[in-house]
Amino acid sequence: MNNVMKKTGIVLLVLVLLVGLGACSRTVNTMERIADNDRVIMGTNAEFPPFEYRDETGAVAGFDVALAEEIAADLGVELVIEDMDFNALIAALNSGKIDFVAAGMTVTEDRLENADFSVAYFDASQVIIVQADNTDINGADDLVGKRIGVQEGTTGDLEASEIEGVEMFRYRKGIDGIMDLKNGNIDAVVIDGQPAGVFVQLNADLRMLDDALTVEEYAIAVRKGDSAFLSSINASIERIKASGRYQEIYDEYIEQD
Repeated sequence: MNNVMKKTGIVLLVLVLLVGLGACSRTVNTMERIADNDRVIMGTNAEFPPFEYRDETGAVAGFDVALAEEIAADLGVELVIEDMDFNALIAALNSGKIDFVAAGMTVTEDRLENADFSVAYFDASQVIIVQADNTDINGADDLVGKRIGVQEGTTGDLEASEIEGVEMFRYRKGIDGIMDLKNGNIDAVVIDGQPAGVFVQLNADLRMLDDALTVEEYAIAVRKGDSAFLSSINASIERIKASGRYQEIYDEYIEQD
């Protein structure tokens, strides 16, 4: 009996130690880990110009990348970028594969359940793109019962899904929806205003409607409860805005486009 009790006690002690170690690993300070690794990892989806895209060399560039470079510089570490599907970003964040998300991401109630967000760094909107000769769709009310293309997991996806009688077409990349629109496979694309402007500029057979479907703000996502890292990001954003660097980035990537 004594041997059984001793073995039971040892097993319980091991379990307690394992649980303790697991708890410690979960509460590792992100700031300390970034400093130890001398790098910070940004997660994004490089299909969203001018915020993130592949430049002529194949590197990920854009407004969000320039912003992230400033954040990394304030931390005194290297910026590493992981390019992945937009829909996978929050999961990658919570698994520890990336440290933060900068991807033209809007704060929503659903996302707030799984991540914390920085102060807003960009005012945005969801807009509607149709073929240039389309006279049937001139506003949101005209989307009822139509075939609508969106990038999956975006606020455009959420907003368009609420429209009565629509047939939804979800794409991993916004450009895939644009191509289907050009080919007449769908009636409209709902997407963020800035990339919409780029797509319309490059495709004379498309037009963007004047009225926005929604007005929203972009922010940077971090893991829930990662308060020290979030405070550092917020301080960087405020510093960038106050110093005039934000306007330089805006002029380079937004005004130019």
